[in-house]
Parts: sequence; C-alpha cells; structure tokens
Amino acid sequence: MSNDKGYGIAVKAVVDLKAFQDNIALIKTQAPNSKIMAILKANAYGHGLCRIARCTNSVHAIGVARIEEALQLRESGILKPIILLEGFYSLSDLFILSANNIQTVLHCEEQLLLLEQTKLKVPIVVWLKIDTGMNRLGINPNQCFDFLVRLKSCRNIDKSLRVMSHFSCADDFNFSMKQFKLFLSLTKDCNGERSIAASGALLYLNKTYLEWVRPGIIMYGLSPFFNQRVNTLGYRPVMTLKSVLIAIRDIKYGESIGYGRTWISKCNTKVGVISIGYGDGYPRMAPNGTPVFLNGRKVPIVGRVSMDMITIDLGFNSIDKVGDEVILWGRELPAEEIARYIGTLAYELVTRITSRVEIQYM
Repeated sequence: MSNDKGYGIAVKAVVDLKAFQDNIALIKTQAPNSKIMAILKANAYGHGLCRIARCTNSVHAIGVARIEEALQLRESGILKPIILLEGFYSLSDLFILSANNIQTVLHCEEQLLLLEQTKLKVPIVVWLKIDTGMNRLGINPNQCFDFLVRLKSCRNIDKSLRVMSHFSCADDFNFSMKQFKLFLSLTKDCNGERSIAASGALLYLNKTYLEWVRPGIIMYGLSPFFNQRVNTLGYRPVMTLKSVLIAIRDIKYGESIGYGRTWISKCNTKVGVISIGYGDGYPRMAPNGTPVFLNGRKVPIVGRVSMDMITIDLGFNSIDKVGDEVILWGRELPAEEIARYIGTLAYELVTRITSRVEIQYM
C-alpha cells in the first residue's frame, strides 16, 4: 500500500472518529444529567490529542495530565475548558494557567500556599481533590473544611469552586460505596459541582455520577478492567493497529525462531514476519500464542517480539502472501484480549504506541 509521499506505510493506527463520537453519545445516554469531562491525557490514550479534541464538541470540558498537553490544545485552537488533572508544580505554572484559561486540580498544601502567596491577573478555576481511599493524590478528609474555607477566601481562585475524588476499585461495590458516602458527607455544604465517577464507575456505579463524570478509556471503546470487554455494552473500539506481512519462511521440525530461541517448531510449518515490534510500541513481553488477525483468522505469535518485527505461525498449508494486512488489535481482535495474554490492561497497549506509527483518521 502506498501513500502520496511515495512510499508504503507498514505500521499504522487507524482511528475511527465516528466510533469515538458514538461512544460519547452512549455515555451521554447513561449519565444524561451530568456534565462530561473527556479525558484526553497521554496523547488521547494514543489516539492523537489534537485531532481527538476536535471531536469533543458534545462534551463540556477536557481533562489532561500535564501542562504541556493543555498548552498543545490551546495552541491548536481548542477553546473548551481544560482541566489539569495533576495540578501545577510551580509558581510559573500558575501564571501560565491564568494566562491561558486553564483550570487546575488542587491536591496538596504546597499548591494552596502558592495560590495564597501570589497575585494572578485572572483568577483560575480550581477543582479540590479529596482522597477518599485511593491514597494517591488528594487532601486528607480531615483537611477538607480548612481547605474549603481558605479556597473560598483566596483572591486568585474563581468562586465557582469544584470538588472531586477518584474510585480506587470501581468494580468493588462495597469499597466504592464507602468512598462515595465519605465524599458526599465531606461535600454536602460546599455548594460546588462535584465529580467522582470515571470510566469504571460509568460501567458499574450509576448512582455516583453527580454533576460531572470523567470518561477516559471507555470513550475509546476499551475496558478499564482486566476481565471485561465493553463492546457487549455497545461501545466500539476506536483504534485498529495494522501492519503487513513482509516475509514468509518455510520452517522445519526442530528449528527455532528469533532471539533466545524461545520457540522451537514441533512440525514443518510456515512462519510469517510482520513489520511491527517494540520500537512501534507493541509489547516485547507478548508471549508465544498471543494472537494477531490475518485473512479472517487468529494466528499465534511465535518467538520473541523484536524491535521491528514479530513472527507468527501461519501453518503448513497456509496460502497467505507477502503484503497481506495483519491486525494487531481492533474490532476484529479486541485489545483487551491481547492485554490478557500479556498480563496487562488495554490502557497500556494503546498509550505505548510510538511516534513512528502513523495515525490515520477515518
């Protein structure tokens, strides 16, 4: 396959923008009374930050992790509210947030002191993060009253203060309800909009949606959980990772494939070589037997994943040809299935895609 640059593209991530928008529409039907903060951190989970952001007209805000991501969105013309989920790290960050109308999460005493000790030309919108059991970011519940009082009196903060927390295990109903009840008790008098439900809660905890929900991985048609796919709930995978067969070799009984001789053939067979490897973001730790999708069937990886190539057992009677398209994951082969072979989550697969993989939008 060739393109207008005059050379073939072996590895590409095809991103279905209609599927992305349909997934957002499904979220809106699930949480019709909540505003949506679309989480686009990590290059929109590997799908391309700015291009995906231009497909978020139906949401109310965008969430990113780093200030560089927020500025990239502003520079590309995105005017929608942007929330910095990890918050700011320095005084200079605060001036950038104020100048670019970027909202911020506040999760510690050091951040509050910076806000209290400086003067901004334009106040910023703050989301106070309370730790209700995740034990990662967020103020301690016993600090909540004091922080709310100080934030409301701080001249650098927009008076539309908002409050958030995060479930640590949304598929554990009992622990999640413990977190949720604590969050409600701490925020009952704050008079600000609240958010605690992310992707996992959108699937399992419909009573926790509150004024805002924060979908991430499910917008891309992928599950936040190890043993679940979301296509059964109507979500559609947005990314299909593709490459091509670049060689086919006849392999005899007893011959090995690749570095470390991790696979030795138990019969005469044909092995195909795919132009993709860990240099493109495909996990090096994918074990023998991890499937790819080729010509209507699943075919197992054999041998170690190398930097630029993967080898697969085509079978002795295969009629596959050099140049045939191979799908590493997508609608035909869910990323969740690949993740289970590797012992990880779909999150890691899509966010590891490297810059040498061209993203094509449809």
